Amino acid sequence: MSLTIGLEENPWARAWRRLRRRKGAMVALFVVVFLIAIAVFAPLVAPYDPTLTSFTQVRKPPTWAHWFGTDEVGRDVLSRVIWGARASLSAGLVSVGIAVGAGVPLGLLAGYAGGWVDTILSRIVDAMLAIPFLILAITLSAFLGPSLSNAMIAIGVTATPVFIRLTRGQTLGAKVEDYVEAARAVGNPHWRIALRHLLPNIVPPLLVQASLAIAGAIIAEASLSFLGLGQQPPAPSWGSMLNSAQRFLAQAPWMAFWPGFAIFFAVLSFNLLGDGLRDALDPRHK
Repeated sequence: MSLTIGLEENPWARAWRRLRRRKGAMVALFVVVFLIAIAVFAPLVAPYDPTLTSFTQVRKPPTWAHWFGTDEVGRDVLSRVIWGARASLSAGLVSVGIAVGAGVPLGLLAGYAGGWVDTILSRIVDAMLAIPFLILAITLSAFLGPSLSNAMIAIGVTATPVFIRLTRGQTLGAKVEDYVEAARAVGNPHWRIALRHLLPNIVPPLLVQASLAIAGAIIAEASLSFLGLGQQPPAPSWGSMLNSAQRFLAQAPWMAFWPGFAIFFAVLSFNLLGDGLRDALDPRHK
């Protein structure tokens, strides 16, 4: 009995139970875990070398030897989709990690300090948000140079203002709560109040935003790779595979279908997981 009560009093255990009741979110979580496992174990799962060409197997339709068919130079599409998951998921996770690592401290500083610090940071954020996300990512990626690492940096920098604004707003609402006033009254320094009392209480909305931002980062990486600013050939990426397939849509539609389906499936899963997390972590949920 006491164990059950303890679990019910634990907000993370309560959130997990809420999440488990949402079948769509649990299916999305399974798909996300599956995609991450595929990306991690790509060398073991992929049936062929993703860069191995065979001019006797050019644009062959799906067969038992090549389940997803072959591309314009005879490479196995299934192997390239599997290895492309590593590039796309790495871009999503790393770029969002950059955005969280830069945006959360700056947003916490702006919301807690206020004054001229908040004014300057808010105007910079407003200026960056005035530029469309993908346009700014393309500009930064072109400035840094075409490569997957530079694309991650560009997407991370572009996504940072969203996390600054979200963290600032959550901090403004939390810093007037009674527990913060009590911590200030007993003489806690400002850095301790911000890190020990404010930050843990604004983590749930940041987790939700991070899961949704990963989906946007996957689309952004695919777009940059499609434009030649992301993963460079012959290394596989879902976006670069679509770029190669656009010239053969009539002759070999499978070349575009499978990487496009992978992008759609990954983005849909992260969005559904984000929606489930938002409902599960909402303290007003009944």
